Amino acid sequence: MIPAAEALLSFVRTRCLMRPGLDRAGFEAWQGRALARWLAHELPRAPAYGKPARHLTDLPVTDKAGLMADFAAFNTAGVTAEEAWAAIPNGGEVRGFTVGASTGTSGNRGLFVISEVERFRWLGAMLAKTMADLLWRPRRVAIVLPRDTRLYHAARRFRWIDLRFFDLTQGIETQRLALEKFAPDVIVAPPRALREMAGLGLRLAPRRLFAAAETLDQIDRPLIEAHFQQPLHQIYMATEGLLAATCRYGRLHLAEDSVHFEFTAVGDGLVSPVITAFCRQTQIMARYRMNDLLRLSTAPCACGSALRAVDEVVGRSDDCFHLPGGLITPDVLRNAVIDADRRITDFRLWQTESNAVTLVLPPDLPDDAALAALSSLRNLLSRQGSQIGLTLIRQPLASDPARKLRRVERRWQDGPP
Repeated sequence: MIPAAEALLSFVRTRCLMRPGLDRAGFEAWQGRALARWLAHELPRAPAYGKPARHLTDLPVTDKAGLMADFAAFNTAGVTAEEAWAAIPNGGEVRGFTVGASTGTSGNRGLFVISEVERFRWLGAMLAKTMADLLWRPRRVAIVLPRDTRLYHAARRFRWIDLRFFDLTQGIETQRLALEKFAPDVIVAPPRALREMAGLGLRLAPRRLFAAAETLDQIDRPLIEAHFQQPLHQIYMATEGLLAATCRYGRLHLAEDSVHFEFTAVGDGLVSPVITAFCRQTQIMARYRMNDLLRLSTAPCACGSALRAVDEVVGRSDDCFHLPGGLITPDVLRNAVIDADRRITDFRLWQTESNAVTLVLPPDLPDDAALAALSSLRNLLSRQGSQIGLTLIRQPLASDPARKLRRVERRWQDGPP
């Protein structure tokens, strides 16, 4: 099938499964049939499995470490990790397949491989979820990320989409004139990049604004929305694929039209997803455990979609603080800092030892606000029932543009995995 037809078919299918009025039971019946076909026909093509599965629960749970240990066994193209890493700096193509890598943190980067057909299916689904109401006129789309990939280049096959990549590793300031000259209708960028654009006063007037590639902290949203005079939407995507996107009401909906989700409860109303990407034919991802923490919504969305809504992508499970008195999730730690004083608009919080935590605040923050944050954290940690060493550091809050921003980070790695 030609690329345009593949993208159009994916667009129509995605819009159909998102449509208001499709009840949850009907959607789950469709998903169950699609998953069964995938288990019977696509799963066996990966050497790691080699045979069909009658039920999803018959399969073991995998993770990034297992997949990366034998990457070729989990893709039907036989692309090895060595081939993929070698190809990424040279355009990201191996024998006609597109390969890419995550930005990664702590040296823990992941790979993906997709076919040409899958590239255009992804494009159709992405447009259906994010820009369906903007497609009646030519659009200029700015992708501002640390790393380009051929995945995005599929959009360049269509004359009505002018998509340009802006390298975040070069800094927003250096790309200011190019961004302003391009005058994008749609911007997709990490929250910190959007916030930097706002802080620098970039003269941009997009019609749609998306935070992607990093956790969206609520301290960033009002600053970004105030500058651009647009609501901030989200795209939740990783090397594992497109996982969620916001609807027209701003609610984040899981991409259950292409991914089956299982959830592991981790406490405090949070879950960690185990995903099966039942529309992927090249890189087979079955019962793949992610390290993200989600807070699922219990309220229906006004958009009427049958796709499950998510209140918040909280952060990473490996950034939970493991303290002598127990575990504290990133959202609880984050809220203890930013709720202490409204003047706190940025911070870093690190667990550096089994019983040591460091709070980093900018030097221009008033002392009483810094002390309020320190007191709030001390109260939170004391409720753990153990003595925790809490240190305050005042210094500029720089971040590496080539790496994801993690305001809450467990740097102590001798504790539980």
